[in-house]
Parts: sequence; structure tokens; C-alpha cells
Amino acid sequence: MKILITGASSYVGAKIYTDLKNKFETIGTYLSNKLFDELKKFDITNQIEVIKFVSEVNPDLIIHVAANSSGGWCDKNPELAKSINEKGTKYIIEAANKVNSKVIYISSFAAINPSMLYGETKLNGEHFVKETIKGFNILRPSLIVGYSPNTSNDRPFNRFLKNIHEHTPAVYDTSWKFQPTYLRHISEVIEKIIELNINNEIIPIAVSELKSRFDLATDILTPFNIKVQPENKQDKSPTFNEGLNKLKDLNLPEYTYSEVINNIIQEIKDNF
Repeated sequence: MKILITGASSYVGAKIYTDLKNKFETIGTYLSNKLFDELKKFDITNQIEVIKFVSEVNPDLIIHVAANSSGGWCDKNPELAKSINEKGTKYIIEAANKVNSKVIYISSFAAINPSMLYGETKLNGEHFVKETIKGFNILRPSLIVGYSPNTSNDRPFNRFLKNIHEHTPAVYDTSWKFQPTYLRHISEVIEKIIELNINNEIIPIAVSELKSRFDLATDILTPFNIKVQPENKQDKSPTFNEGLNKLKDLNLPEYTYSEVINNIIQEIKDNF
């Protein structure tokens, strides 16, 4: 199987790429940050380039990760956000249909009853993905934690690493509750989807327990002797308490919160 991964230099994409590249014929792309020497530069907002590149690669499966996932950035740059997260996805699906490729789309819990532009763009992206002729799967992670080859992007987990490395103040919000997603879990679900030939499903990927950023920081940083201070930011972001029956129903991997924390602590020890 030949797999094309867009956004293979991103925090999420880099982990998926490294997890899959030794198991499948895998081509990864980047736009501005070439994290691995073998990655191909690729602009998903250029419709002509997308059609040409995907036709040349002719993948059996496209894992579409490339996006801007910052809610604040999307609100400040709405046209660019729509170009990347919506039009870029539309172009990927058009190209996939030309070469008869399946698509796995990395969406977000934010696409569930979206209250911000980022969530709207991901939901609109899902609508485009559902037009994939060969077959699609939409994966919906929540806030993602876990070690990635990309430790430089400003993502929540990489801030934890910065707390450890640079002993920066660890002050985290207690107000917003969410179901964390383990980064490695995403790769494992993708592998199982391929193995079981699962198609046309929308699959939430998270743990069942509701946690705050403060909870995560405390559980991950305390073993490294980093003291975490609570801060109530009165974050009004919606709490999505999603049922995860789809993972069980489809015989896909599942994790408890404690398993995720234990694995992450070991990942940090192994890589630092």
C-alpha cells in the first residue's frame, strides 16, 4: 500500500509519518518546515499543484493532516484559515477521486457543533471528505498530548516539554474540561483501519475521562519535579463529553487516562 501523508512535519503529522513509514510505502509532505530530509514540499491551497502532485504519487490512501489548528489564528486570519482548512481539503478530495484513492481525514472535536471558526472549517472539511468516491474515514481527536518528533510547534504538549527543559513557569487552566487524545492512539487507529478495511466512519479518538489542562500538566510534569500552579481562566470553550463506543464497535484500540499518562511519562524519559 502506498500512503501519502499531508502535513508530515506538523506535531500530529510527524508522529503519524514516523509510525507508518517503516510499515508502508509512505510519502510525506511539508510546506515550510522540512522536518525530515525525504519530505516533499506541497501547497494544499494550490489546486493545480495538488492535482499534479497527487496524480504523480498515485497513492492508495491519503492521510490528510495538513491544516492550521490554532483557534486564535483562525479567528484573526479567517480567509487564510478557510483557504487552508476548507479549500485545501476540497482540493485533496478532488485529487483523491481522480486517482481513486481512499482518504483518512484528521478532523477535531471542534467540528461538533462548532462555536469558533476553526471548528467550522473542520466541519466543512468533513463535508468535502464525505465526497470521496473510494472510501473515507474521519478521525476526531480532542486536545492531543504525547511525544512527537516535532517538539518545536507551539502545541499544548510541547509546552509541557518546555516546562521540563527550560524550567519555565508551569501555570495551567483549571476551568475548561475535555477528553484528552493520546497522539500515538491516532496512529494505532489508522493502522487498524487499514488492517480491517474500515470505510466511511466518523470516529472520535479520546479517553473517556474529562480533564483540564491543569490536570494533564500535573500528572505529566510532577514525575519530573515540576510544580504546577492552577489558574482559573474562566474558559468558556464548550465541553464535549463524547461517547467512544465507535472505537469498541469497530474493534479499534482504546486507552484509559491512566494508561495515556503512564505511556507519556515513559516517552519523555526515552526521548529526553
